[in-house]
Amino acid sequence: MGAALRAANPQTGGNTMTDMSNPPKVERPTGLALLREPFPANQISKLPKPTKAQTDKVKQDFKQGIRCHLCGAWHHKDVVHLDYVGHAALTDRLLDCDPEWNWEPIATDERGLPLVDQNGGMWIKLTVCGVTRIGYGDADGKTGGNAVKERIGDALRNAAMRFGAALDLWHKGDLHGLEDDEPAAAPALERTVTPDEFVKLRDKMEAAGVEEAKLLNAYGASSLQQFPASKFAAAMKKLDATIAAKKPQENADLDGDEIPQHEDA
Repeated sequence: MGAALRAANPQTGGNTMTDMSNPPKVERPTGLALLREPFPANQISKLPKPTKAQTDKVKQDFKQGIRCHLCGAWHHKDVVHLDYVGHAALTDRLLDCDPEWNWEPIATDERGLPLVDQNGGMWIKLTVCGVTRIGYGDADGKTGGNAVKERIGDALRNAAMRFGAALDLWHKGDLHGLEDDEPAAAPALERTVTPDEFVKLRDKMEAAGVEEAKLLNAYGASSLQQFPASKFAAAMKKLDATIAAKKPQENADLDGDEIPQHEDA
């Protein structure tokens, strides 16, 4: 059978030729609509997020670390990884959307360089297809030239997210609920914490010295990564209270070594 098939035409009663070797092309979104398209798996990287304790262990003894097959970095074997889109992949997508896209800092210093705030971060304006939106990025503890590049890349990812880029990686859960005319199949699962919330909760738990099993049991969660988003704020507040209670009181007694009061003769 050849590539072309002959089929009856219901309007003319005759036959028409259908070329099966050239199926209709599906037009790819362009412009800002393209920014909202999911990134392919080959453009999604793995970002290691070690705890402070894991980092300290590897610093004290490098043999506590491994060469990770996911991200290629040397870190503790129990480090959790988060999915993210790197600077190169995002730049490629921006160029596909608008070859003339541009970013600029919101403020500059006396030398004309991008102004870095007291937190080590930088506010930028990202313009794509004539639309401008705001973003913020920091250096994530890096220093020197690496800090500058990290700050720019982080700000671009943050601003691009405002256009819808990689939203599926920023958000855990169903971004688009059922339409009114769509039947509901089953009750929706409760939304769990986002990757960023997971890291905050894990680090706060470690700072408070609370065992993971105890925290999970208290809030009915199966794991930190599956921690209910509705209980995140309450858990963070409770952990903050635990940390505060561990700090010595400012005007505590001197354990019996008080200076005696002077008595007039």
